[in-house]
Amino acid sequence: MPHEHYLYVFGTGNAAVTRYYNTCFAIRKDNEFFMTDAGGGNGILSILENMDISLSQIHHIFISHEHTDHILGAVWMIRMIASSIKKGTYEGPLYIYCHDGLVETIKTLCRLTIQEKFCSMLGKQILLIPVHDSEQRTILDMNVTFFDIHSTKARQFGFQAAFPDGKRICFAGDEPLPPDCESYAENCQWLFHEAFCLYSDRERFRPYEKHHSTVREACELAERLKIPNLILWHTEDKTFPNRNTLYSREGSSYFHGSLYVPCDREILLL
Repeated sequence: MPHEHYLYVFGTGNAAVTRYYNTCFAIRKDNEFFMTDAGGGNGILSILENMDISLSQIHHIFISHEHTDHILGAVWMIRMIASSIKKGTYEGPLYIYCHDGLVETIKTLCRLTIQEKFCSMLGKQILLIPVHDSEQRTILDMNVTFFDIHSTKARQFGFQAAFPDGKRICFAGDEPLPPDCESYAENCQWLFHEAFCLYSDRERFRPYEKHHSTVREACELAERLKIPNLILWHTEDKTFPNRNTLYSREGSSYFHGSLYVPCDREILLL
């Protein structure tokens, strides 16, 4: 019987939110987690605690790009896991995957903000693993293919993950999935895509100026690619607490699969 995979949604907001945590998540297989991004601060630690996830269950972290709302929480993860290693409560290595341009950025952030006794674990039990466009890695029981989304703001990667049963998911990063990366989403059962705001609110929030899309455009993309399940996140938070209702209502006009607008700390079966 194949193992089930769960999506643990840690945060769903964009960089400037105050009512949500910044978008980050993990895929769980058995008692192990593959974490993607960590938000912008130590709020990730309380989220993990609230969701009953121990640091010792996380041995794989992917950092998509350098923006504060994705990378600064990773510094806290490194600091706390390094402390656990020192105490003998964390077994095995921590692998942190990122594009090759981020390796020195993460090292520099750690050197500037973390004590040397913890920074000294980098390159030993905490390993920074550079990944390249179209590179494949086996993480937990998944075949993960990383890809460059060709952002014009900051170099950024997404990934496709194939499960042993043939099911696939695609994480498109925090910008619209570009046409030359659509092949990574084709034939996937799940697409994780940003939707900065409602299409009807585009004049108010100006998503295109920030290289983001709206609910309508994300849904039109998923409909065209025949994606069965679409997750929308990396949103504004001015529609709180009615975001789910409003996004689902607008999205249903353009996407006819299963549309999810998760809350922070929600768990979904993939």
